[in-house]
Amino acid sequence: MRKNRYLLYAIALLQGMVFYGPIATLYRQAQGVTILQITLIESISLALGILLEVPWGIIADRIGYRRTMIFCSGLYFLSKLVFWQADGFAGFLLERIMLSVVLAGFSGVDSSILYLSCQGQDSQKAFGMYHSMSMAGLLAAAGTFSLLIQDDYSSAGLLTVVSYGLAALLSLGLTEVKETTVETARPEPIRATLQSTLRNRTFLLFLAGVALLSECHQTITVFLNQLQYARCGMSSTAMGVLYIAATLLGLLGVYSAALTGRLGTRRACCLFCGLAAASCLVLAMTARPLPSAVGVLTLRLTNTLFQPFQWEIQNRQLQTENRATALSVHSMLISCIAIGTNLSFGALSDWNLPAAFFFGGGICVVSLMCFLIWHRRAVRAAS
Repeated sequence: MRKNRYLLYAIALLQGMVFYGPIATLYRQAQGVTILQITLIESISLALGILLEVPWGIIADRIGYRRTMIFCSGLYFLSKLVFWQADGFAGFLLERIMLSVVLAGFSGVDSSILYLSCQGQDSQKAFGMYHSMSMAGLLAAAGTFSLLIQDDYSSAGLLTVVSYGLAALLSLGLTEVKETTVETARPEPIRATLQSTLRNRTFLLFLAGVALLSECHQTITVFLNQLQYARCGMSSTAMGVLYIAATLLGLLGVYSAALTGRLGTRRACCLFCGLAAASCLVLAMTARPLPSAVGVLTLRLTNTLFQPFQWEIQNRQLQTENRATALSVHSMLISCIAIGTNLSFGALSDWNLPAAFFFGGGICVVSLMCFLIWHRRAVRAAS
């Protein structure tokens, strides 16, 4: 089973190598796609992911995890081919639809293979290595872009195709692990899990806060940041350097527990939302490179520290043995809110970029209100 671990590490490394990452928005715009169309595509992708997540879990249990990984890795490779050759809205929409199928299929399958391959030994260490290899791939791709590719968008797309093709080939070497699992209790029906989640109105506030804060980070640091950089007159090389810096900040999540443990839940929420809102306001009110870079990197750091905190709260909240099902319901609810924020960001960006950043600051404030009300009610319920 050690072979599975090494293969998954290599696959994570190769699939982390998105060479067009630093200019993903500019790449799409160069092919005639507007920001509103980009966010519309993202919203369609999110909606499709919501619909596919649970069915894909059922399929994976039936056909096996190895076959699921092989199919999804192959489709991932094909989606990058489509992206490389895409010209206009339809091509990038097709790529994103394929990606939704892939991500829904991967959801939980790669981690299950890794966990079962560890056979109960050092699984947490293996997960950390898996994540680190993905980050290493991102860094390698960003460095290659900054030093070699720069303004050659087509080459960035082609290199990404090659990397994902190699990952698809490696997936063929995986060994099936599903038959080694121990039979568990019959899963709770998805409808029952959904109903129990919706009845907990206090925790719904937390999920709403998560959705708003996370999507503000996602939209700005993945799409709108490049428009801001271009607005400031930054070169493609400078964008690549900032992409590397943002990726490096993604390694600081290990300090989240120490930070939130020292601050406490309430003050941690204030810090995360406050920094995010301040970053949005800076981006809205400046067209200078340095403040813009600081604003985007602060958003990235905030999200890096917030995510482990979010996962801890969500898992601590669960009272069911069917944790994966419950977490899938959480993800579905968060994605529903994300669809609306994506469309709003897109429409505002096409009209006026600073307005989109002001909107981001506003939803961060709403997110903080959700967290504070959730925390106050949770404390009352516990006392």
